[in-house]
Amino acid sequence: QVQLVESGGGSVQAGDSLRLSCAASGRTFSNYAMGWFRQAPGKEREFVATISRSGRGTIYADSVKGRFTISRDNAKNTVYLQMNSLKPGDTAVYYCVADYITYTATDPASWTDWGQGTQVTVSS
Repeated sequence: QVQLVESGGGSVQAGDSLRLSCAASGRTFSNYAMGWFRQAPGKEREFVATISRSGRGTIYADSVKGRFTISRDNAKNTVYLQMNSLKPGDTAVYYCVADYITYTATDPASWTDWGQGTQVTVSS
């Protein structure tokens, strides 16, 4: 199991940017696919973005494509989510995830290790 700690959330205005970070510990970071999911009040957790072990492969939810960028630094055991042009609909708790599975898994049930989440609030 890998331990995940997210940071970087906050309250911003529509159109602003935020960068989320997720620091991992406990296992060899480069062995894990990483990703971000989010959950808005009253809604189910939904896929945001994932990245392969090497960082060369990424996929995004259609709702964030072109606005969000996922990246990782295997030397720092950290994955990032750069969020630009934020919208009120992006308001949610954002969770970092890790697993040995392929990074193309977009079902939250496929991911074993979860961080505690960080709140992102976007006001209009």
